[in-house]
Amino acid sequence: MEWFLHILLLTVSLMTAASASAQTPAGLEKPIKMVVLGDSLSAGYGLPADAAFPLRLQKALDAKGIRVDMINAGVSGDTTSGGRERLDWSVPEGTDAVILELGANDALRGIDPAVSRVALSDIITKLQARKIAVLLCGMLAPPNYGSDYAAKFNAIYPDLAKSFGVQLYPFFLDGVAADARLNQADGMHPTAAGVDVVVKNILPTVEAFLGSISGQRS
Repeated sequence: MEWFLHILLLTVSLMTAASASAQTPAGLEKPIKMVVLGDSLSAGYGLPADAAFPLRLQKALDAKGIRVDMINAGVSGDTTSGGRERLDWSVPEGTDAVILELGANDALRGIDPAVSRVALSDIITKLQARKIAVLLCGMLAPPNYGSDYAAKFNAIYPDLAKSFGVQLYPFFLDGVAADARLNQADGMHPTAAGVDVVVKNILPTVEAFLGSISGQRS
């Protein structure tokens, strides 16, 4: 009788473990590995290290129980072409997702929008070839280059999102741009409070983005 009880208990334990495993999607068993590939806006220019966008975003996701291993691959002054050149070593093997935040310096320097478009296209193409999901963050051109330049530049992001089938966050600095209370003295880089506004505004989009990745992994 004793051996029968042992077998019964073992069977129940195995069934319980199997049931728990079935209820837990495989994609949620380990954190999603994410890279923020960007410029000074994500690098945290002028801010303490813990106030940079990637770390603040990770903290917000943690608070919602969403596990993400975050890499800040922001480089101050970088352009879309610069991001393309460093893509392979900035986005390590095993990366599941990339938040692509580049283009502000292209617009500030008046770089031909066609050049920026090609660079971003190349980045997305290479990431998709590696089976890495992409969240594209849009940028808007400053008014000093005229309406024609702005129209061509601003169209890059929605066009690429549509053609590549990637998720788009239309304007990375939404709610922060041109607000002196949320920007540093240069008027271009968010303060720590400004970064928190960026995180708050983009968070629903990032949650949906990560949810789609978890669904594919389960």
